[in-house]
Amino acid sequence: MSNKPLKIVFAGTPDFACPSLTALVRDTDLSIKLVITQPDKPSGRGLEFTKPAIKVLAEKINLPLTQPEKINQLKARLLEIKPDVIVAVAYSQLIPEDLLAIPRLGWINVHASLLPRYRGAGVIQAPILNNDQESGVTIMLMAKGLDTGPILAQSRVTLSLNETAGSLSESLSQLGGSLLLKTLKAYVAGDIKPREQEHTQSTYVGLIKKQNALIDWNKPAKTIEKLVRAMSPWPTAWTWLNGRQLKITAAEPKTLPINTYKVGKTFLYNNMLAVQCGEDSLLINRLKLESKNEVTAKAFINGHQDLIGQILG
Repeated sequence: MSNKPLKIVFAGTPDFACPSLTALVRDTDLSIKLVITQPDKPSGRGLEFTKPAIKVLAEKINLPLTQPEKINQLKARLLEIKPDVIVAVAYSQLIPEDLLAIPRLGWINVHASLLPRYRGAGVIQAPILNNDQESGVTIMLMAKGLDTGPILAQSRVTLSLNETAGSLSESLSQLGGSLLLKTLKAYVAGDIKPREQEHTQSTYVGLIKKQNALIDWNKPAKTIEKLVRAMSPWPTAWTWLNGRQLKITAAEPKTLPINTYKVGKTFLYNNMLAVQCGEDSLLINRLKLESKNEVTAKAFINGHQDLIGQILG
């Protein structure tokens, strides 16, 4: 690195991006000239406007901040800044080609999968749903197209049997922050040569929506158990109970070799709540009925004695 700090623009939105911005801010060889994030959006029952996590962090450490509806509105400002590098982490907008060409050293992206596997949006949930043994982070140069750019570095993590989307996101966000800083410095020094992805090996995953978390009890218990973990903490796996939404927030990783009940029927197994699936049965640990608080399965049964024997879905 030269004696002159590298001029950085950072684009990111959710909690996942915060460790990356924090890592860049702490390095005195770098100068954050601008933070770009999504506009505040209404959320919750009251639809109150909520600040993105990156906005909260940027305001806390007094970084210059902007929230355009579309990033192409910033072209003139980016040309004025003349950044050496623009770093994007979970920013949630495709970058136009004319903006990709602005920074001297390009755009660098922190992507939460081992590319070319899992390009797209739902990359945290995908390895859990597909029973992968590992996931990881890719640091890449951005190019035209969705997650198609050359790879600068990758780092892997092993998935635990209890891995949820929440726990994996936290692990990968921390890993991404440390790997980003190390990779950025090596790339600027000329110590890393970008390598093209094996595009023929690429897979894509779409944006996770609430409907993706609806449980189909006809599927095997092992498949549903993975869905519960992959949809935690959001949007949370759910089913129907007497016309009300019932969220399954946690289940036992080990399924039961029981196939004697009607699909979707609840029953007790060693005083634990179980549900018959299309193959084997699933033990439920925690649930949340519509408009109620999350509770243990035992507490739920105590308050809903008529639950046992009902058909979910």
